[in-house]
Amino acid sequence: MTSEAMPTVVDRAEWRAARDAILDREKAHTHEGDAIAAARRRLPMTEMPQVTVTGPHGAVPLLDVFEGRSMLMAYFHMWHDGKPFEQQCEGCTSSTCHMQMLDYLHARGVTYAVFSEGPYDEGAAFREFMGYSWPWYSVKDSDPALVDGRGFGLIACYLRDGDRVFETYWTTGRGVEALITSYHALDLTVFGRQERWEDSPQGWPHVGEGEHQWRLNGRPIAQWSRTSEPVTDAGVPQL
Repeated sequence: MTSEAMPTVVDRAEWRAARDAILDREKAHTHEGDAIAAARRRLPMTEMPQVTVTGPHGAVPLLDVFEGRSMLMAYFHMWHDGKPFEQQCEGCTSSTCHMQMLDYLHARGVTYAVFSEGPYDEGAAFREFMGYSWPWYSVKDSDPALVDGRGFGLIACYLRDGDRVFETYWTTGRGVEALITSYHALDLTVFGRQERWEDSPQGWPHVGEGEHQWRLNGRPIAQWSRTSEPVTDAGVPQL
């Protein structure tokens, strides 16, 4: 590391003053987030048609995915049919791999599940390889109304009332960062996410040209702890 790739050193009083100024902005951001969430809770909803998804025992109605709970959050996972695990979507892998602790969702009546774009058998093998604990379904042969022309790489939220299912919210793009706790943690560190689009001082480390923020040595980062292949430092951002 070079001294140029470090923040300016000041005394503690000056540091506290600068940090407190950011704190005021953070609190405003939090309050605005609370206001948006309040508006989100007041959105209308739309009833879902009688669609099915494919699980380990074949086609089941969307209602069954709730597992008896009142709400469902589904991640729509991109899939490249017939491709090996390392060639599957790194962004969807990044999003879903963070959802290892579901107790808090379940305590609030929310089931989390993945809806894969690909065949069930391929997705089930990937789920086992990754060690995922949540239910995995294929929507490859489902009614197109489920995806509703939005493409994959999205989160959709549902509410059930008896046997009726309603969609209450959906988000895509950077909206799915709600699942990526590592990104929110990295945002608190001095070097951030180290992605090339970030506004960082000159000399700050970042993912290099031709490299990918979600891949290491050609494999989605989350897969490396689940394979016996050796990991080298190639592709790791350097200071």
